[in-house]
Amino acid sequence: MSTTNQVLDTLIIGAGISGLSLAFNLQTNQRQILVAESQGRIGGNITTNKAEGFIWEEGPNSFAPTPALLKLLVDVGLKSELVLADHRLPRYVYWRGELHSVPMTPPAAITSRLLSNLGKLRALVGALGFVPPAIGSHLSQQAGEETIAQFFHRHLGAEVAQRLVAPFVSGVYAGDVNQLSAVSSFRRVVEMAEIGGGLVPGAILQRQKTGKSRPQPDPNLPKTRPGELGSFKDGLEALPKAIALKLGEAVKLNWSLVQLRPTDHQTYIAEFDTPTGRQQVEARTVALTTPAYTTAALLQPLNAQASQALAAIPYPPVACVVLAYPESAISKPRKGFGNLIPRNQGIRTLGTIWSSILFPGRTPPGWQVFSNFIGGATDLEIATLNSNQIVQTVHQDLRRTLQIQDVSPKVLAVHLWEKAIPQYTLGHQQRLEQIEAGMKQLPGIYLCSNYIDGVSLGDCVRRAQENATNISQYLTATS
Repeated sequence: MSTTNQVLDTLIIGAGISGLSLAFNLQTNQRQILVAESQGRIGGNITTNKAEGFIWEEGPNSFAPTPALLKLLVDVGLKSELVLADHRLPRYVYWRGELHSVPMTPPAAITSRLLSNLGKLRALVGALGFVPPAIGSHLSQQAGEETIAQFFHRHLGAEVAQRLVAPFVSGVYAGDVNQLSAVSSFRRVVEMAEIGGGLVPGAILQRQKTGKSRPQPDPNLPKTRPGELGSFKDGLEALPKAIALKLGEAVKLNWSLVQLRPTDHQTYIAEFDTPTGRQQVEARTVALTTPAYTTAALLQPLNAQASQALAAIPYPPVACVVLAYPESAISKPRKGFGNLIPRNQGIRTLGTIWSSILFPGRTPPGWQVFSNFIGGATDLEIATLNSNQIVQTVHQDLRRTLQIQDVSPKVLAVHLWEKAIPQYTLGHQQRLEQIEAGMKQLPGIYLCSNYIDGVSLGDCVRRAQENATNISQYLTATS
C-alpha cells in the first residue's frame, strides 16, 4: 500500500459540482486539498453530450443565476461563455388535452383558463391570509408536519395544488406531493405563511425585513433578470471542467474510497482503490459530497446513528430521454421553456424541456430537441423498462402533449438515473437532526450534498461556500 507523506488540510470525496466548488473555495484560501472521485469523469449528475451537430444535457439542464453561482463562474473564467435563456419564455401545464401557459402576473392569472373562476377566487382569498388552521387527525399521525399537497391545498385551494404545485414538484424534483414535507421542500414559503398569516402578507413582511439588509449587487458579476435561466455555450459541463482545470493535480479520478477511520491525533486515514493500486491518505478534515446512500455506507462503521438516518432518505429512478424531431413534424410550433404534466392526465412523462428553444444554436438547421423526464416517486416501475419501451412511451406522450406527428424521432439519449434526486419526505428534518447529532461524534468530517437543504446547482454552490468557511474555521481552531 502506498501512503502519502503529507497530511492534507481537507480530503474531499466526490467531484460533482458540490465537491469541486468546495475544493475551489478551499484552494483559494491556500488549503492543501485532494478531491477523490470514484468515476472516471468529473461533474457528477452534470452530463453534457455532443453528436451530429447536437448538444444536449442528460442531467440538470440549466441553472438559476444566483449570486454565488455567478461569482464562481466568473472566478473560473466562464463569464464570456455564459448564455441566458429569454426570461419571457412561457411555461406550460398540460391540462385536459391542452397546453396552458402558467400565469406569472396577476393579470395573467385573471385571464388564465388553467384555473376556474372559483379556483382563482379560492387562491386569492387564501393568499391574502384567510386560511383554515392546520388541524386534523392526519397531522397527529404525521407528528404535526404537513405534506406539500396538504399545505398548498389549505392555503391556495385544490386547483392550485393539483394543477400548478403537483406538476412542478413531480417534473422538477421527481417527487410526490403526498409524501414530501412542505417545510423541508418549501421552507421559505412555509416561513412566509407563518410570519404573515398568509402568503401575500408574509411575502410583504419578508421583503421589508430583507430589503434593509440586502447587499449591493457585485458590479463584476453578469447582470441577470428575474426568471432567466443560465447555461454555457458548450453546455453545463463547462463549469465542472473549468473548476477541475483550476484544481489541476488535486483531482484524482477512479479513486474509490474503501475505508475511512480516525487516528489518535485528530486526523483521518482514508484508503482508496486506485488505478495504481491501494493508496492511503491522511487528512485533518474530510468532506463527503456523496449521495446519502453512499455516505451511509461510508459512515456505518463510524457512527450508526448518522448512517441509519442517511440510509432512510429515498432516491427514486428517473429517466432522461432526449429526442430530436424535424421541425416539419411539429404540427403547432410554440415558443416556450417547456411543459409539465399533472399525474391524472393519462400522460406518463413528468415534463418536457423544449431545449432547442430554451438555448438556440444547439441543433442542426431544421431540428427541434425535447428533453423529457419520466419516472420519479410516482412511477418507480420506470426502472423495469428497457430503453426502447421508455422511448416509445415518451414519443407517444409527445404526440399528445405537443401534437408531434408519428415520425420516428432521432434518439439522442436514454439515461436512466436509478437513484436520481433525494426526496425530502415527511420526517426529513428529524432525520437531518439525527444526522447532525451523529456527526458531532466525528469532528472534522463534513457533509456537503443535495440531500441537506436544496437540490439545485445554486444550492450546491452556496452549500459548498458555507462548508468551506466552516472547514477553514475548524482548521484554524485546531491548528
